Amino acid sequence: MGKINDITSYIGVKDVTDVRRIWKMIVAEFLGTLVLVFIGCGSCVQFPEASPSTVVRIALAFGISIATMAQSLGHISGSHINPAVTCGMLVARNISVLKALLYIVSQSIGGITGAAILKAVTPVNATGDLGITKVNENLTSAQGFGVEVVCTFILVMTIFAVVDERRTDVMGQAPIAIGLAVVACHLSAIPMTGCSMNPARSFGPSVMTGLWENHWVYWAGPIIGGMLAGLLYSYVFRAPKPEPTEDSEAYKMRA
Repeated sequence: MGKINDITSYIGVKDVTDVRRIWKMIVAEFLGTLVLVFIGCGSCVQFPEASPSTVVRIALAFGISIATMAQSLGHISGSHINPAVTCGMLVARNISVLKALLYIVSQSIGGITGAAILKAVTPVNATGDLGITKVNENLTSAQGFGVEVVCTFILVMTIFAVVDERRTDVMGQAPIAIGLAVVACHLSAIPMTGCSMNPARSFGPSVMTGLWENHWVYWAGPIIGGMLAGLLYSYVFRAPKPEPTEDSEAYKMRA
C-alpha cells in the first residue's frame, strides 16, 4: 500500500495505458461487486413459505462474501469492490485518479449486473425489493447519513489497518478482519439504514427497482466516511517505518 508521491503518477496516465493490467483490475472489481450484490442482496429477499431473512443471516452473507472476494481477487485489484474504499485510497494517495475513476465505474456496473441477475432468478411473489437500502422511517435522512458515515469509517479504517505494509503483526488475516468489520456494522445498522457502506451495493438494486428515496445518503455517507478513514489512518495511525537491522541494506548503507 505504498503512497504515490509525484503528480504525474497520481493522475495515473501510465496506469491506464498498461491496457492488459488495468483491464484485469477492472474486471476483478466488476466481478467482486457483482458477487457481493448478488449474494448479499439475495440474503435480503424473502421467498414464499421460506424462513424469514434475519439480521444475522444478512450480516453474515455480506461479511462472508466480502471476505471471500478479498481473498480471491485482492492480489489482482486490491479488491476494493466499493467506491467508498476507492475514494479512501485516493485521498490517501494509494491509487491514481484515473484508476480510481475506472474502479468506481466498474464497481457501479458490477452492482447493476449483480442486481439484474438477482432479479432474473427471483420469483415475482418474493418480497424484499432486491435488498434495496432504505432509511428507517423513524430516522431523518441526516441521521441515516450519519449512520452510513460512521459504519463506512469503521470498515475503511479496518481495511487500511490490515493492508498497512509497514505492519508485521498481520499475517494473512486481512480478509477475515474486513469481513468481520462488515458483519459487526450490519448487526448494528441494518435496522437503521440497511447498512450499505457501499454506493455500488445500493445503486444496483435502485436501478433495477426504480426506488430512489434518500439514495443520496448511500453515496454521500459512505464516500465521506471512507475518505475520513483514509486520511486519518494514512496521516495519523499508519505504522512507523521499521528500524533497519544489521542484515538489511539500509543498515549497511548507513554504516
